[in-house]
Amino acid sequence: MILVTGGTGLIGSHLLFHLVKSGKSVKASYRDKDTINKVSKIFGYYSENPSALLGKIEWVQADILDIGAFHALFKDVEYVYHCAALISFDPKDYQRLVKINIEGTANIVNLCLEYHIKKLCYVSTIAAIGPSPKGSEATEENEWSDSNVSVYGLTKHDAELEVWRGSQEGLPVVVVNPGVVLGPGFWNSGSGTFFKYASKEKKSFIPGGTGFVTINDVVNAMVMLMESQIVRERFILVNKNLTYKEIFHKIATGLGVEPPNKKIPFWLLECLWRMDWLRSKLRGKRRRLTKNMAKGLYRQEIYSNQKIKSALNFEFGDLDAMIDYCCAKFKD
Repeated sequence: MILVTGGTGLIGSHLLFHLVKSGKSVKASYRDKDTINKVSKIFGYYSENPSALLGKIEWVQADILDIGAFHALFKDVEYVYHCAALISFDPKDYQRLVKINIEGTANIVNLCLEYHIKKLCYVSTIAAIGPSPKGSEATEENEWSDSNVSVYGLTKHDAELEVWRGSQEGLPVVVVNPGVVLGPGFWNSGSGTFFKYASKEKKSFIPGGTGFVTINDVVNAMVMLMESQIVRERFILVNKNLTYKEIFHKIATGLGVEPPNKKIPFWLLECLWRMDWLRSKLRGKRRRLTKNMAKGLYRQEIYSNQKIKSALNFEFGDLDAMIDYCCAKFKD
């Protein structure tokens, strides 16, 4: 039996589809029953009978901070994919991020140890790798620095420390650090906002760039790692390092709209994050652009994918094909 936490998110829902299609026995946690409808929609992108596949999953309502509720989830479980997390870059959410990302992960690790789980796969992020060194690629051995790191990146890094603590206590673990994950269905969060922005034919694009990867590559790598003998290792999952101009151009082409062609200057970003801070202070609104985010947008981050390629003889899929597929589903 396999347990997937965060099964209603982008990675979790696609992972569930893969596991169920492969005939695996699967449990999944959820907090709000309405979010299961999102999973059904994702399944519908790839299957003509999503309800039948969804019905094969044993769903258990549980809060990651309520360790008592999770005991029911761990019964008869042998393998765990921990995908659940809070994604926010707003400093006001820091305490919530600590609770869900760090304490929640510690709870999962403790339960894995208690129930003698055979292997845990933890979904981290390249934000926990940190910025790439100037003039070279970031690798899994990148020296960590918390300067100019988002609150999300800080808590995901500390959550990894909980996973490594579990490893020291005898829990077999693997960690994946995906880049920006491109996949259909979640248009109001994550990479989905790239498609929404491009669809509005905005004229400006942000400078800098980062690593991108398809949802299929992330899921395939996770499953292959869990089925391998590899333990106590982390793997960057990045297909291509692209500028934001390049990714917006690819998406706009797929949507059949004009791509943004005017780079936002650095001085304007400096003004925008200060205006956003003031707006948040005066009106209590969520932060859209923080100082650290603005600083990060100045850079073209470059991440190496050589370790996953070597360890599994892994071949990344066609990033452009996934972008076109997402564009088609977005237009639908």
